[in-house]
Amino acid sequence: MSPAPAPAPHLRLGYGTNGLTDLRLDDALALLADLGYDGVGLTLDHMHLDPLAPDLAARTARVARRLGELGLTATVETGARYVLDPRRKHGPSLLDPDPDARAARTRLLITAVRVAADLGAHAVHCFSGITPPGTDPDTAFKRLEEALLPVLDAAATAGVPVAIEPEPGHLVEALADFHHLRTCLGNPAPLGLTLDIGHCQCLEPLPPADCIREAAPWLRHVQIEDMRRGVHEHLPFGDGEIDFPPVLDALAATGYQGLTVVELPRHSHAGPELARASIEFLRPKGAPAS
Repeated sequence: MSPAPAPAPHLRLGYGTNGLTDLRLDDALALLADLGYDGVGLTLDHMHLDPLAPDLAARTARVARRLGELGLTATVETGARYVLDPRRKHGPSLLDPDPDARAARTRLLITAVRVAADLGAHAVHCFSGITPPGTDPDTAFKRLEEALLPVLDAAATAGVPVAIEPEPGHLVEALADFHHLRTCLGNPAPLGLTLDIGHCQCLEPLPPADCIREAAPWLRHVQIEDMRRGVHEHLPFGDGEIDFPPVLDALAATGYQGLTVVELPRHSHAGPELARASIEFLRPKGAPAS
């Protein structure tokens, strides 16, 4: 079991709504504020600020007002499983062989950028998707670059960075793949990194704290949970193998100012209790908030 960290007052903590899907959004936001979180990782999905339903601008404005009332900030996450296709998990992706399908994902990400700007969010999270069968890596990266360019243009206009997440099993799986992508794109200013601490434990060659230091110049969003080496399973704190004190020290040392969001998407059945336990683990009682 990993040890509880020392107080980490310099980190701004959030909790992902993809781990609170049994709660109405307003109830989830109130819960997080009451528990002492600084913000929320807001996944655009049918139960929480549906990006495809009517009156999105008006609904977004209401959420923005509520965030302000509660003293919360946000990042916008785009990992909803079935928001575009009710029968294909995370489909279509930015790598889909069908250009119209890829365009649907691009449009969703552009919508997410607009929502993030209206919420005053600090970043929009996304990921590449799984390489389709029979697709070589060069072709997949070319599709990804072309599909991301309109999103990056929208992000530059809105002043909201896009933070792509290396995801186990995806084309962009590790930090090295992120660096390959940004180099291919010419290192555009709106493109940043979502670093998931559990993923570092799962598959990166370096320990998580070293990954943070290596990724610091591109860090725009952070997700955090426990995990075991070689097993992509998001775990509550203490159930995995991560040594958290050096991780939190490394994050604080980077000067990163965005949210560090607890990511437990398969634990919504126990969401309120895990939100409480998570902030107590990351910010022990008596430690000052940011």
